[in-house]
Amino acid sequence: MKILVLNGSPKKQSDTFRMTERFLKGLNNVSENDVRVVNVIEKHIAPCRGCFGCWQQMEGHCLIDDDQNEILDLYRAADLVIWSFPLYCYGMPSHLKAVLDRTIPLVKMKMRQEADGTVRHEALADFSKISTVVFCGCGFPDWDGNFDGLRMQCRQCFCDPVMVCVPEAPMLNVPAAAVVADPLLDRFELAGEEFARTRALSPETVALLETPMIPKETYISIVNGG
Repeated sequence: MKILVLNGSPKKQSDTFRMTERFLKGLNNVSENDVRVVNVIEKHIAPCRGCFGCWQQMEGHCLIDDDQNEILDLYRAADLVIWSFPLYCYGMPSHLKAVLDRTIPLVKMKMRQEADGTVRHEALADFSKISTVVFCGCGFPDWDGNFDGLRMQCRQCFCDPVMVCVPEAPMLNVPAAAVVADPLLDRFELAGEEFARTRALSPETVALLETPMIPKETYISIVNGG
């Protein structure tokens, strides 16, 4: 399986990417995969200009000459795309959002209406063969209300992807928190094995991955220096 990982964290010691690494380990426990990790912060990705030149050329590339076209080529060739990033102001970090904005060369201007009434652009790339997984970690002690906007965006952009939103993610890089962080990372590895076998994650698995590691009150007290 060809796997493209779009790492949206700006930090080398990324909390969220620790989860992604263990998920990849689980995938590789089941079968050998061709994994390509793109550290987006290291790439030059300009904002979309809204020129729609890509829709005139219909070649699956952007007219802006930067690193995005390489990403678009990797995207179309992938069997699985993993978007891995921390929550920034209830959404994606801006450098990763620029990548998402500039995936419009992979669709056409022409629109079609789905059975449920949703209107979408017709696909230029073959999205039927591409699975999408989204991993997002945040520093809040729970996820109620904090991931709602992101969930809606990802459902619309990726047509209902596998999505795992993890609160208390900074604990994953705190040695003293290993007693609760390591079991969560182990669950991500098992989730990778599950996905390798089924190309999906059960609701029970997602619920386990999203369960806070420690009680909300304890986490807030630690963050506040209590």
